[in-house]
Order: sequence, then C-alpha cells, then structure tokens
Amino acid sequence: MTGKTHLGIGVMFTIILSEYFNMTLTTGALLACALASILPDIDHPKSFINQYILPFKNKLTKTTFYFTLGIVIYFINSFYFNFTYFNLISFFSVLIGLSNHRNGLTHSIFGFLCFVSLFGYAAVVYKFQEYIIPFSIGYIMHLIADMFTNGGVPIMYPFKKKRFKMPFTFKVGSWIGNLIESAVILTFLIYAAWRLPLILTKYR
Repeated sequence: MTGKTHLGIGVMFTIILSEYFNMTLTTGALLACALASILPDIDHPKSFINQYILPFKNKLTKTTFYFTLGIVIYFINSFYFNFTYFNLISFFSVLIGLSNHRNGLTHSIFGFLCFVSLFGYAAVVYKFQEYIIPFSIGYIMHLIADMFTNGGVPIMYPFKKKRFKMPFTFKVGSWIGNLIESAVILTFLIYAAWRLPLILTKYR
C-alpha cells in the first residue's frame, strides 16, 4: 500500500479507538501514530520516509545509508555520550539497512515489539508515555493492512519466513487496488472531518 493509505488507516483507527478506550488524543499522539503507520516501510528505498532522506532510491543506497548511520551513531555515542538509547538507535539502524522489504524485520511481530520497545523507552525517559499506545496502533495497523495485499507479510519472521495473508487480497498498483486505497483514504477524510473536532474538544 502507499504511505498515505497506511497513514490514513493508522490515524483513523486511533481516532476510533480513542472514543471507546481511555486514550488521550492529542496532536502529539496523532503524530506518533502517523510516524508508526509508515515506519514499517522504512526498509524500502522508495518509501514515504526515504523519499526525503536517500539521494538515490535503490536497495544499495538504502542499505549503505542505514548501515553507515548506525555505525556512525554508535562510535559518536561511544566517544562522547555513552547513552543507552543511542546504542539502541544505532542497532536498529543497522537492522533496517540489512532488512529486505516485506521479507525481514519491519513487517513482523518481532519488529513491532522491537520498535515499540525503542519508542517506549524514549517515551518513559522523556515523559511522553501517552504516545505509546497511538504509536503501537499505527504500527500494528500497517501490518494488518499489508496482509490484505497479495504480497502478504512475514509476520513470524525470523522464526518463519512464510508470508501471511487475509482471505481477501488485492494487488498493489492494480485498478482494484487503487480503487480500494482511494476508498480507504476518502473514508478516513470523511470520518476525521466528522469526529476529530468533537473528540479534541474534550481535552480543552
């Protein structure tokens, strides 16, 4: 799916769930959800995030960039800061560099737990714990949404490389796929315009 479709699904479900569970919906929470909604595609060189980071949109550039970034962060942190959080970021940066899109870390339960733990650690240290749940919703909805595509996701990676799919799937980029994604985005826009202003007024 496209980045904007994933973003729409993640944010829409966060808004819906905030009405039924004890979850404070703020601009920061929605931004955390939006980030997590597109984060699993960070191992794809042409993903929404990498469009603004990588000078060349290919696998070699992606691998080189994130692998090098992880090594640089590790050594700078070792010499100047010695922060545990920076070491974790460097570790995950290397993993992103080595991960293959839809065949590796980011599209799995293991990847979900890793990134939520990393985000959660920062949330606890810097006192924004209320963003952990929206972040988790955004990430898990990305995985669920991709299970509706014919590519599926290796949800049990690295223990199993089998790709899991829903009973109904569609091909990304096909006319039916584009129609479904457009319908999802339109539904999100209508729902957000209808409910979000009412929800946010509760926190004023």
